[in-house]
Amino acid sequence: MNRRNYQRELEKIIAENEASGRHPKLLLHVCCAPCSSWCLEFLNRYFEITVFFYNPNIDDPEEYRKRAEEEKRLLREMPSAAGVRFLEGRYDPEAWRARVRGHEADPEGGDRCGICFALRLREAAETARCLGFDCFTTTLTISPMKDAARLNEIGEKAGAAAGVPFLPSDFKKKNGYHRSVELSRIYHLYRQDYCGCSFSREEAEERRKAQRLRQASQE
Repeated sequence: MNRRNYQRELEKIIAENEASGRHPKLLLHVCCAPCSSWCLEFLNRYFEITVFFYNPNIDDPEEYRKRAEEEKRLLREMPSAAGVRFLEGRYDPEAWRARVRGHEADPEGGDRCGICFALRLREAAETARCLGFDCFTTTLTISPMKDAARLNEIGEKAGAAAGVPFLPSDFKKKNGYHRSVELSRIYHLYRQDYCGCSFSREEAEERRKAQRLRQASQE
């Protein structure tokens, strides 16, 4: 079975819009400034973008606010994000906790993450519908740690339910991830090493601990 090339699908949609002179209104769900940097640099040429910061999975309020403020700073400072608007969704980590209850022990990338993605993309789809956007998508596909096929499937289901097209993507392709790392250095962006929730933070801490032990054993 052939895997879909989501980035090629996106480029085809862009080419069709360009040929017809369309500049669609896009609601772009973002998780953090580093991940959004390349997505904005690429997409802002072809869409009228509003950034949608909806991440109740970030259950540490200080971490949540830090990421939100970094996103706003990036929009102010990066010329290729000129004209992009910022929209913040409702911050309700307790509702997120209720959704993932029973999946606390799931490994990173397991069912808990699928529930989390679905919650965030459904909210993005409903927001896009209510505010009259032409389409929506997410920056999450830029992460090498996340399965683009899974995210696109979730996004397309959310879009179908809300009646708003989900823009296919695999933003990590064509050096997208590496460009996001470069842009993060250029704009001195705060770059975290975990997705957002306390469970992913604990796994990241365990990875760092294991790495320190390996390094110590080699000295």
